[in-house]
Amino acid sequence: MFNPCVVIPVYNHPQTVGAVVSQIRLHNTPIILVDDGSNAKCQLILQQLSSNDADIHLLRLDENSGKGSAVQAGFYFAQKLNFSHALQIDADGQHDTSDIPNFLSLAQQQPTAVVSGYPKYDDSVPKARFYGRYLTHVWVWINTLSLAIKDSMCGYRCYPVAAICKMLDNNTVGKHMDFDTDIIVKWYWSGGKVQNIPTKVHYPTNGVSHFRGLQDNWLITKMHTKLFFGMLLRIPQLLLRKRRVPTRKTS
Repeated sequence: MFNPCVVIPVYNHPQTVGAVVSQIRLHNTPIILVDDGSNAKCQLILQQLSSNDADIHLLRLDENSGKGSAVQAGFYFAQKLNFSHALQIDADGQHDTSDIPNFLSLAQQQPTAVVSGYPKYDDSVPKARFYGRYLTHVWVWINTLSLAIKDSMCGYRCYPVAAICKMLDNNTVGKHMDFDTDIIVKWYWSGGKVQNIPTKVHYPTNGVSHFRGLQDNWLITKMHTKLFFGMLLRIPQLLLRKRRVPTRKTS
């Protein structure tokens, strides 16, 4: 049975998380808030949100462990609550919640696939981020020997819960800002399908970013290096997958 929820990793987003939750609840979709060791002010807001709505579940992590760790904890919690799919969305208001029905509709049609958003930016996007993403895109296309993943950095995705938890049981995935790219490449390596969907992305004025310039860039560099050598070991498997094209029936 298709039974989706939304997973929101939260780390000190007291100004935006309430509005994001309100917008999501317009679509009658249950929410799992993963508090990644937020401060007291944000903790209070999250507690109030979950106390006022039975369909808002709060998972609190004792200390900040990174976006990737928070999302993974959310997936396992979603499995515990018997949700079939988890739609990952950020707490900072970048993602357009009006696209939720599109994500969930495609996930219901393709229940074994990861439905991955690829951004359609407005003028608010910082130019350095806009152009910098393409370096990662190229590495992902190399490391999968495929163009199947249009954007590996967007954190707006719908995952099949049981399948992604099984993959995580057998793979180590990045715990910080390297998470989104690392998990979707390893999902593809494991034979998983990816369905891409366009989605509007807006960078709010005075938005809070927890990207740690030096540390996260180093983690991402190490991730791409490891993925590259992992790809070399999987070349036969990846090439074989490219050749598995369904044959057409002849009359």
